[in-house]
Amino acid sequence: MSTAPALDPAHTALLVMDYQPAILAVLPEAVDREALLGRVEGAIADVRAKGGTIAYVRVGFTEADWHAIPDVNKSFAPLAHHRVMHHEDPATAIHERLTPEDGDILVRKIRYSGMSTTDLDQQLRERGITTLVVSGITTSGAVLSTVIDAADRDYRLYVLSDGIADPDTEVHRVLLQRVLPSRAHIVNTAELPALLRAG
Repeated sequence: MSTAPALDPAHTALLVMDYQPAILAVLPEAVDREALLGRVEGAIADVRAKGGTIAYVRVGFTEADWHAIPDVNKSFAPLAHHRVMHHEDPATAIHERLTPEDGDILVRKIRYSGMSTTDLDQQLRERGITTLVVSGITTSGAVLSTVIDAADRDYRLYVLSDGIADPDTEVHRVLLQRVLPSRAHIVNTAELPALLRAG
């Protein structure tokens, strides 16, 4: 049983980050992608059922975005050079099992954090969201960057331990066990329904 504080759905958003076919494809064979999608699908349903907000974050680039990435950016310059992850490519769409619905938040980013190059923070504040439940790929990319960013913005944070994944299983383990707990409550998808109290 989780010792994390209960969640008020009226002020809670589930972040579903980078669940895109092109990014799911980088996960190692040891990661059961269908099971991972199923757990996040369940978390979305649980948060929806309690009246919480679902916020989708996806990465995708326009020609102008690629052109603006400087060569010194070690992570993103190669993507720009090879014209990878165009925002209209079907491989950059939200996975069909997790399709957004009317009323959900949907933002497109061009860096790791879900907030640094989007208006996600503004949209969440406008809805009175003060708590974020984080799911996403990858643990060392979108998840870590967004958790650090959101912590600096004073959100209460929860990370779904079985709703995140990384190509490097050891990096994933270290971040989940030793880094993320300093900024977020670590819970799993099975614990989520009990934490979501009526608002």
